[in-house]
Amino acid sequence: MTRILGLSFLLVAALLTYASAFVVPEWEQVVITRFGKPRRTITEPGLSFRVPIFDKVRRFDRRFLEWDGNVTDIPTKEKRNILVDTYARWRITDPRVFLERFREERLAQSRLDGILNGETRDAVARHDLAELIRTTDREPVVDDTLLAEEAGSGLEPIRVGREAIRQQILDNAQARVKNLGIEILDVQFKRVNYVEDVRKSVYDRMIAERTRIADRFRSEGEGEASKIGGDKERELKRITSEAYRRAQEIVGEADAKATEIYAQAYDRSADSRSFFEFLKTMESYSETFDEETSLVLSTEGDFYRFLVEGAR
Repeated sequence: MTRILGLSFLLVAALLTYASAFVVPEWEQVVITRFGKPRRTITEPGLSFRVPIFDKVRRFDRRFLEWDGNVTDIPTKEKRNILVDTYARWRITDPRVFLERFREERLAQSRLDGILNGETRDAVARHDLAELIRTTDREPVVDDTLLAEEAGSGLEPIRVGREAIRQQILDNAQARVKNLGIEILDVQFKRVNYVEDVRKSVYDRMIAERTRIADRFRSEGEGEASKIGGDKERELKRITSEAYRRAQEIVGEADAKATEIYAQAYDRSADSRSFFEFLKTMESYSETFDEETSLVLSTEGDFYRFLVEGAR
């Protein structure tokens, strides 16, 4: 009997220990509640205990949590409607206060929607579009494709800048969540863009500018092509003229040399002269008439004399 009682006691003790013990992982923090009211906060990982039945374990994430805002249409200071998309990272710093204020992460995300979207809207409405896009008054890099008047326009100066505006949103939002048991770690602009109607007009203007630049390049290219073509024709005529002049000089030199040779051969002797006369006459025969040519010759002419001598 005593043994049975002992085993029963051990079994009950084991069940109570199992029901009261729980583990807190490194990525969680726990609030122990009794009848719905917070009793104890556990932020260190490890094994912990609670009173079974009466105590309830409420677990909350210790890691950085994500908040992703909706794309919102917001007017800037100069009344330009733009689409702003932001995101943030936050964490639960005091789980007990968080439990009292929100009970769960879904309600905290809803509260962050109102805070971060509101601060973003206020910040955008106080600044111009250029300050939301740029961070500093840097010198623009001049594109060689820009027209002269476009390259000289530069960028309009800014007073604040995108980074300072982002920091303003973060500081104001952190001040509003200070007593909510959470901390906003960072806020960033994911995207800033024109609304659809304005975006179309901007794209049309960009297309028109690039078309004008393309037309300028095309005109310059056609002018350069005409210049190259003119230079080519002029150089071709010069080369042809030089070649013709040189050819005529060579022909003249050759004719002079031939005349000199003929003269030298003619002056050597009577026989040489006769042979030269005969040779030149034969050449003139071949150049003057052919098989169908009829000639009327004088007996005193050289044509006739050489024909008669050749016949003898």
